[in-house]
Amino acid sequence: MYNALDWSAENCPVGRTMEIIGERWTVVVLREVFNGVRRFDDMRSHTGVPRQVLSNRLATLVDHGILQRTPYQEPGARQRFEYRLTGKGRDLYPILIAIRDWGDKYLVGDEGSPVEVTHRECGALVHTEVRCAAGHHVASPRDAAARPGPGAHRRDQPA
Repeated sequence: MYNALDWSAENCPVGRTMEIIGERWTVVVLREVFNGVRRFDDMRSHTGVPRQVLSNRLATLVDHGILQRTPYQEPGARQRFEYRLTGKGRDLYPILIAIRDWGDKYLVGDEGSPVEVTHRECGALVHTEVRCAAGHHVASPRDAAARPGPGAHRRDQPA
């Protein structure tokens, strides 16, 4: 029988992911880029994130290969950069949708969500859904079970 306490959490992908994206402003920056806001000044004015914090969060996302800096230049102005998602960054989309779904369920007021995400092809609302590799819908955490994976290490054994 699996007991989570018997296994090391040092190489946990959830913990490692949260080290990169687990800070509030980082998720806000990702939200903006997914919504098409790519320029520093636009992000800053739209979110109110402090300048240095925004600069740091963008640098972290670039350093981790989640965003890439793309140069642009307005006529008569110096070259600047906008931030675009990489493939690695686009793979975070389901996480942002899941966070939005949770917020829509528990945190929005009577007016409803200020933003809806729809499928471009059919117009239906986009939401997250958990499925197993065989395609079955997993409706509840009680319908899933954790078990040691190939990278698991017992707590009493060196990694």
